Amino acid sequence: MVWVAVLTVSLFCVPVQADDAMYQDIRYTLDDNHLTAEVASNPRAAGELYLPEQITVGQNTYTVTAISDKAFKGCKNLTTVVLPKSLERVYRSAFDGTGIMQNKENWSEGCLWIDSVLIATDKSIKPRFIVPEGTRLIAAGAFQGNKTIVRVELPTCISRIDHETFRDCKNLQKIVIPKNIISIGEDVFTGSGIYQNEKKWKKGALIIDDCLVATNNDLPAKYIFKNKIPIRVIAERAFAGRKQLRTVVIPATVTAIPTAVFYQCENLTDVTIPTTVRSVGNFAFYGCGLLKSAKLPEGLEHIGMGAFYGCANLREQMLGKKIEVLEQGTFYMCRHLKQLPLPEGLRRIDNGVFAGCAELEDIKLPESLEYIGEMAFAGCIVLRTISLPSRINSVPKQMCQGCTRLYRVNLPEGLYAVGDEAFDGCLALEKVYLPKSTFRIGVRAFRSCQQLSSIALMPDIHVVEQGAFQECKMLEEVELPEQLKRLGAQAFAQCISLRSVKLNKGLQEIGNSAFRECRSLREIILNDSLQVIGEEAFAQCKNLRKVSFPVTLKKIEAGAFQDCESLRQPLFPAEIEIGKNAFKGTRQ
Repeated sequence: MVWVAVLTVSLFCVPVQADDAMYQDIRYTLDDNHLTAEVASNPRAAGELYLPEQITVGQNTYTVTAISDKAFKGCKNLTTVVLPKSLERVYRSAFDGTGIMQNKENWSEGCLWIDSVLIATDKSIKPRFIVPEGTRLIAAGAFQGNKTIVRVELPTCISRIDHETFRDCKNLQKIVIPKNIISIGEDVFTGSGIYQNEKKWKKGALIIDDCLVATNNDLPAKYIFKNKIPIRVIAERAFAGRKQLRTVVIPATVTAIPTAVFYQCENLTDVTIPTTVRSVGNFAFYGCGLLKSAKLPEGLEHIGMGAFYGCANLREQMLGKKIEVLEQGTFYMCRHLKQLPLPEGLRRIDNGVFAGCAELEDIKLPESLEYIGEMAFAGCIVLRTISLPSRINSVPKQMCQGCTRLYRVNLPEGLYAVGDEAFDGCLALEKVYLPKSTFRIGVRAFRSCQQLSSIALMPDIHVVEQGAFQECKMLEEVELPEQLKRLGAQAFAQCISLRSVKLNKGLQEIGNSAFRECRSLREIILNDSLQVIGEEAFAQCKNLRKVSFPVTLKKIEAGAFQDCESLRQPLFPAEIEIGKNAFKGTRQ
């Protein structure tokens, strides 16, 4: 189906709930889920720059936690930058080619420091280097490619080793990782002397100071951590792509399953997750198509975007009471997932969380829910009912698109809008009761709801968009709301059972193909406010016999009544503009 391809693109080619914003002449990327901000690309930055700990955009306050990988790259006139204390991640490449990096006075003993952050190193560094206490952060890639370094001792004041920090340090033979390190990025040691030393590897795993930092193809199909010193940290993507891996038992000393750790482990079937785990990172089990068992502990506090993306054989899962947000695509295309009770206290279900869960039978949304993202349940083809909690004020775009067995929807009072394609292709949907507060019916919102026999359009509806009820083949009667001035193109096209249409007095324009192929329509009364009848608006309404044209009418566009075989062509005053073939195929 088309929606699957669209969903894949929207979820993972562009950020969702992330927008760029300017604040004091600096561009940031905002994350509305976590209320954090990342310094984005600022190619014209110059002089002295101050980065605040927090920024306020609109009604939200965001904490500045990161600087993107090319944020200031090539800014030759950037001489000084003050980094916020809230900073959690920065890339060496963020300052490549800047005046800061080119100024030798900013370097000390082979290191570039900015506000106690180690940004970069060069060949003048000491071969045996102790990162000083007081260092609050080491930039991703800070030592990358440094051939001088042989031994590094990390301080107890940092908690993270970021991506590619020691990548391609070919002479690096020893590193001391302190106990306070709780997170290790991907490819931290790839291509380094440590990585290339075969003696460092045991049963396909590279373990340094009770941290598993990488695996290779020697990894056994069943991996159980049996080190004398228990593993406490697993690096991001540590097992990614290991097709031989089938079973993993994670030790109780681990508290976090990191980002993409089992990414595309295509034959992985079982993972034992200890009760100590508090977070599951983004894309942790992405593409593990054979995964059947990976029970999440009750104490889990966070589960990242796309965590179980494409885990087609996952049938059951539990979410602890502490989970407040399901990020985008968490269970996307988990085709055999049948049940997933949602915890009270859940506030957000982001884009595509359950999209493509073809066997999801039932979903009870808790009253605590404040937000539902686009395509949240798209393609849940056996889902039969859904009730939106009272805090939801709009049905998001494509929320239930392609839910072919959905027959009942309960919408809350206070609902403002039904989003584009929200129920598109819900073939079994029989009745929908729109609250009085409804203002807008989106593009193709109920298209192809073939069992929809009645719909009450509330008086305050101002907008009925293109194709809103197109191909609703069982729909028999429609009364347009009083506030509607323009009826969208194809709004009721191919509604083959539609026999009665009551147009409101304020309607000024009927859009293109609005009632095209409504073959049961016999009579239409156009009220005195109407000015324009769009192209093919009533084309192929073969049983339309009588139309009352108002004196206010100014324009009948091309093919408006084309092939209305039962309609006798009327005579109009010369001032009315009549388009080509407007009455072609009607009775003379």
